[in-house]
Amino acid sequence: MISNPLYLEDIEYTATRKLNWDKLKNSTVMISGAGGLIGSLIIDVIMYKNENEGLNCKVIALGRSKERAKEKFSSYFDKSTFKFIEQDINLPLDKEKTPRADYVIHLASNTHPLQYSTDPIGTITTNIIGTTNLLEFASYCSSKRVLFASSNEIYGENRGDIDLFDESYCGYINSNTLRAGYPESKRCGEAMCQAYIKQKGLDVVIARLTRSYGPTMLMSDSKAISQFIKKGINGEDIVLKSEGNQYYSYTYVSDAVCGLLTVLLNGECGEAYNIADQKSDIRLKDLAKIISEYSGTKVVFELPDETERAGYSTATIARLDGSKIKKIGWVAKYDIKTGLERTLSILKNN
Repeated sequence: MISNPLYLEDIEYTATRKLNWDKLKNSTVMISGAGGLIGSLIIDVIMYKNENEGLNCKVIALGRSKERAKEKFSSYFDKSTFKFIEQDINLPLDKEKTPRADYVIHLASNTHPLQYSTDPIGTITTNIIGTTNLLEFASYCSSKRVLFASSNEIYGENRGDIDLFDESYCGYINSNTLRAGYPESKRCGEAMCQAYIKQKGLDVVIARLTRSYGPTMLMSDSKAISQFIKKGINGEDIVLKSEGNQYYSYTYVSDAVCGLLTVLLNGECGEAYNIADQKSDIRLKDLAKIISEYSGTKVVFELPDETERAGYSTATIARLDGSKIKKIGWVAKYDIKTGLERTLSILKNN
């Protein structure tokens, strides 16, 4: 991936955004969920700036598998500015052995339907206990700032009273369901952030991601968009397991990372920011059509099985208002069609 010209463009584009990068100069950043869709690109961006611009920012990458991390980050696994720690964040970090962090970016989370339905306990504990462990470690380190990556799912279902969810909106979630574990635990994670701000004086900002996608996606990801992309790169028909009328916000990975870094470096303590742009709002059936047309395949309809259905979101309209984050300097580069075609092109070439 790191040698793909289009992916290198994504790294360079993100690394050259006009942000207050000096805050990260000669500092240490801890990133949980380092090997995921978002975390891997953030690490590539920081390492790019280290190598090309002398940022000298040390990355502490937390993940569950050292073997997978060695493969993904082989270009700089042995560099002095990169350190991988095999860590289940549901367990407290070893304060004596773990390097102190100036900034903590908490990305680790179960993020797709199959995980929600087959590991509901892990889904909840990662978002609550894992978040608490990282906040506690940041407090111990007297970290300058923590960034908590939250989700559009905290808004629940649209009550039919608004077109776009701003950061103060609160929709309906039936908490007495298996599927509620993810959004409810993300809500609790945000509340825990506010508690650490109040009680321990920690500086915390919250970024609410939309449904993110891109070439760094894991092949195990069971989200609808990820399934569509995998079918597309394999030249297979796109399987739609509903009528496809769900209307959601999406974000290409480099735009999502730019948004996260904007919140980290420009955001106000205690505030939450939607990372969303209306150019990437689309109905699921139209999203499937873009991929099928690019790949020369068809869209077919198929009923989901019981396990799949248990992990699906019941929200049919969930579009986010991104005006707040734009006020602190974020602008999306890619619309949904361009982002999807870029993703397919990179993955096909790889």
